[in-house]
Amino acid sequence: MNALTGEKVAIVTAKPQTTRNRIIGVLEVAARKKVNPAAQIVFVDTPGVHKPSSHLDRRMLQEVHEALETRDVVLVLMDASRRVQLEAAGEPAEAHQRGKPNWASEEEFLFSLIRGLDCPVFLVLTKIDLVAKDVLLPLIETLTKQFNFAEVIPVSARKKDGLDLLVRKIVDALPVGERFYPKDQYTDQPMRFMVAELIRERILVDTGEEVPYAAAVVIEQFEEAEPPAPPRKKGQPPARLPLTRIAAAIYCERDGQKAILIGKGGSKLKEIGTGARKQIESLLGTRVYLELRVIVEPNWRESRPFVESLDWRNQLEKLAEKQHDK
Repeated sequence: MNALTGEKVAIVTAKPQTTRNRIIGVLEVAARKKVNPAAQIVFVDTPGVHKPSSHLDRRMLQEVHEALETRDVVLVLMDASRRVQLEAAGEPAEAHQRGKPNWASEEEFLFSLIRGLDCPVFLVLTKIDLVAKDVLLPLIETLTKQFNFAEVIPVSARKKDGLDLLVRKIVDALPVGERFYPKDQYTDQPMRFMVAELIRERILVDTGEEVPYAAAVVIEQFEEAEPPAPPRKKGQPPARLPLTRIAAAIYCERDGQKAILIGKGGSKLKEIGTGARKQIESLLGTRVYLELRVIVEPNWRESRPFVESLDWRNQLEKLAEKQHDK
């Protein structure tokens, strides 16, 4: 979705289950004579489909079901390079018992979700630049035996290969209707949520083992920068960019995870904060003062109230209530 919209709408890491919420990305498609009419495509990025084992997982699966209720086209994205590597390794089914996903089971779970749909379903194979054609074609044959896809489109976001074709096919399949969002809007997410996600992205990248999956980020303070100062006179140095002050809490489930997140002498937390701050400054176009703290919330992934509180829509409602009470 980031490659299609040209904006960083969703965080991306090599770890599975990076996405936890429905995320909307909006693409304006210009009319091209004899190719496609003008269109607005609203993409809804969902968490990856996997069998739930905690309340957080069940909430993520609920996000998938809710997205499927209001759709005109469904894109099933599969990482061709990862699947080929797993198949080539010849891992037995009992690999799941050792903590690795049983992909045959996960795929069947995915296909069970889409078999009842009454809309076009596209198979989109990603990262094809990492896969040889003589390996890719048998993979496509195997997957198309599972489901009668309306389209099978291999793409490479890194090389932007196949993206134009994908957009054209989506436009062809979409019904005619009114524009949902203004032309200059590329997502429905508030900045607070996007900032929290950028911090979580750094946690996913900078920590290993179980820590990334047991981590949640909540923005506690977001003081928007004052408007920039008026231009200085000719010959004077430019005014400094305004400063945005942000405080965020990183929740984890155990003291050991907290120790990992903080690191020796606070080194890991500083690393996470520095990496996140650079990304946030790029997003906001301001300088950023970022303060992070780590809190242990035992077994939060099984706590329905806590998991629900992470939904940015619920966070906005609470912020609105606080403003109303003042």
